Amino acid sequence: MRKKLTTILGLILLNLTVFGQSVPFNVVIEPLNIAELGGLQSYAFGQHNNKWLIVGGRLDGLHRRQPFASFDIAGHNNQLIVIDPILQQKWTAPLSSLPVAIQEQMSSTNMQFYQQGDYLYCTGGYGYSTTAADHTTFPYLTAIKVSDVINAVINNTSFVSYFRQITDPKLQVTGGRLKKINNDFYLLGGQKFIGRYNPMGPNNGPGFIQEYTNAIRKFTITDNGSAISINHLPSYLDSVNLHRRDYNAEAQILPNGEEGITMFSGVFQQTVDLPFLNSVTIDSANYAVNNTFQQYYNHYHCAVLPLYSATNNEMHNVFFGGIAQYYDSSGTLVQDNNVPFVKTIARVTIDANGMMAEYKLPSEMPQFLGAGAEFIPNLNIPHFNNKVLNLDQITADSTLVGYIYGGINSSAKNIFWINTGVESSASSQIFKVYLTNNNTVSTHKLNDQSIGTLQLQVYPNPNDGDFLVKFNLTQIADTKISLYSVDGKKIEDKVFTNLKIGENIYKRKIDNLAKGGIYILTIDTPYEKATQKIIIEP
Repeated sequence: MRKKLTTILGLILLNLTVFGQSVPFNVVIEPLNIAELGGLQSYAFGQHNNKWLIVGGRLDGLHRRQPFASFDIAGHNNQLIVIDPILQQKWTAPLSSLPVAIQEQMSSTNMQFYQQGDYLYCTGGYGYSTTAADHTTFPYLTAIKVSDVINAVINNTSFVSYFRQITDPKLQVTGGRLKKINNDFYLLGGQKFIGRYNPMGPNNGPGFIQEYTNAIRKFTITDNGSAISINHLPSYLDSVNLHRRDYNAEAQILPNGEEGITMFSGVFQQTVDLPFLNSVTIDSANYAVNNTFQQYYNHYHCAVLPLYSATNNEMHNVFFGGIAQYYDSSGTLVQDNNVPFVKTIARVTIDANGMMAEYKLPSEMPQFLGAGAEFIPNLNIPHFNNKVLNLDQITADSTLVGYIYGGINSSAKNIFWINTGVESSASSQIFKVYLTNNNTVSTHKLNDQSIGTLQLQVYPNPNDGDFLVKFNLTQIADTKISLYSVDGKKIEDKVFTNLKIGENIYKRKIDNLAKGGIYILTIDTPYEKATQKIIIEP
């Protein structure tokens, strides 16, 4: 038995050594302000000659929970916005000259979008339709000729002929992501939502229709500049693992050197209204669910910087703020099932063997900022065909790799149940994002639990002292669950023997815990340990 445990501990130390390597780069963000640029979140963008074309999105912050106030028309972005971050200028033009169907989609939120050459393809999106006299998800694909629209907006000339739209019910999706692998488009996750948002469910107050796609839909687009046609390919359907929306899916260079996509986190799990912690990897032939990795930071859609090093065969994804179920507090994970706004900047790295690990960067977003923002890459620097930046060719001491624009700026971590519309706003802030090669001034802290097997979670959290602990065992072993106060005072210890391999649940009610207090829960096994902070309701 001792020899077996020694082998297991050796493997863990090897993993920590592999993932504890030197910092591959550092990230610095620098504010950039453009006069009279308004705030925006959950938009689509294209770019040409260092200028950005911004379409859709919301002018307000976190949506309110009351159906009459949520996603109201006043928050629609009914303008085209052109931004020149170098000359620090912006131009706008109303959508009113476009056909009604295009106007409606172009003022929606959470469209899926992808720029191929000079064409920005936008699918779906959620917003109010005067035609339907209701909120809906739009069943359209719209092609926008980016360069000509940018020039028309700047010169105050007509851009109507540069928009083309077709109808396709399979593209009636919002909150998914649109990516490409080689010549094929991938519409990943998302939902069809028709009617007014209502957190009390579809059968209370104004009803609604909500249908997750539970799918990865594949298709090709044939576009000769005049006519557009879509050829749908066999898709993937998985009601458990692809039940995701409002999340990050990023183009990747896979360990075999081919193009791929990773779906990170997302909401909501079918059995509980919480984010996924696992990920899904897609290549040109199939998809695979990765349950050996758990992502604890940056669960909702936020700005993401993708970088690949062929020299080290490492794929890095840097996430900037947003919303997450977990955040770091003095080196320990805090689990908050209210899923708060966070400031965390973290990276997920995929090594040559396909192993994933999560690191917290030393810097943070300056506020609770980043949900619904986009990373807009600087395509003047070396990049691959799928727009992943080429890390090996970024060799200067400091390189401007792109920008972050907009997103939700929240005044506090948890505002949903008190949200009156003033607790958050759409940010007008732009950040320059620099990659620096000074690796001696900071460290990226490995989140040990991201590569662990215990997969510790507490429900509910916050709680009143009545909670359950869920964890996973890879072998039969004695397991100790301990609860401490933040000053180190032991509240209780429980030792369990002969627990089953796989998921285990421990239910406990502890009286007289300080209201509003934070406590430390640990699980100890002979081969692994996990620690999280839990919150007692005030």
